[in-house]
Amino acid sequence: MHVHDLPRTRRALHGVAELVLAGPQYRLSGTIRLRPVPGGFATITAPELRIECDTLVTGGGRTLPLRDVTYAALAEAAGVRPGAPEGLYRDGSGVEPDEPVEVDPVAAEYIADCLAIGETALRRLEPELIPVLWPEHFDLAVTSDEVNYGVSLGDDAIEQPYAYVGPWRARQGAFWNMPFGAARPISELGGADAVTAFLEEGRRQAHDY
Repeated sequence: MHVHDLPRTRRALHGVAELVLAGPQYRLSGTIRLRPVPGGFATITAPELRIECDTLVTGGGRTLPLRDVTYAALAEAAGVRPGAPEGLYRDGSGVEPDEPVEVDPVAAEYIADCLAIGETALRRLEPELIPVLWPEHFDLAVTSDEVNYGVSLGDDAIEQPYAYVGPWRARQGAFWNMPFGAARPISELGGADAVTAFLEEGRRQAHDY
């Protein structure tokens, strides 16, 4: 599936997740974990911030468009200090605070839909676990029995959102099509049922190896 401006919007939302939500949350509350919400994603504790498509919504109900603003100015308007979590990881969005935020609403909606599909599939796969949206790689994931399961919103390896299974130890075979394990684009799998089936097959393949 081709979605106009998907790579640029994904990078922009990754930057918002990292510099405006996770970084301030880490400095205030000591955690970088984010969570999916209808239409986007949000912090799990203070500061209370969430993304709804192409808008940042503060705990006080203020709405800030994700356009015509820099990340630094967006954070300031939301009442937080911009910047990624310090000293926790090397990779990330690559976004600088003084860059402009450029979010296309159609692409943002597609990314939110993929997050929702991923959350549904992961909760079906591991009902006892809470999926976490990690700001480093911008992926929603759980870990069980030394296997990572998740939905990435896209990266250098696969440009569009994809589901993945990543055993801690490498597996061999046709199912394992990536250096880190197995991956399939959401656009090829379809909805949550197909993503769940892929993750379940990955679990079976990983445990039968």
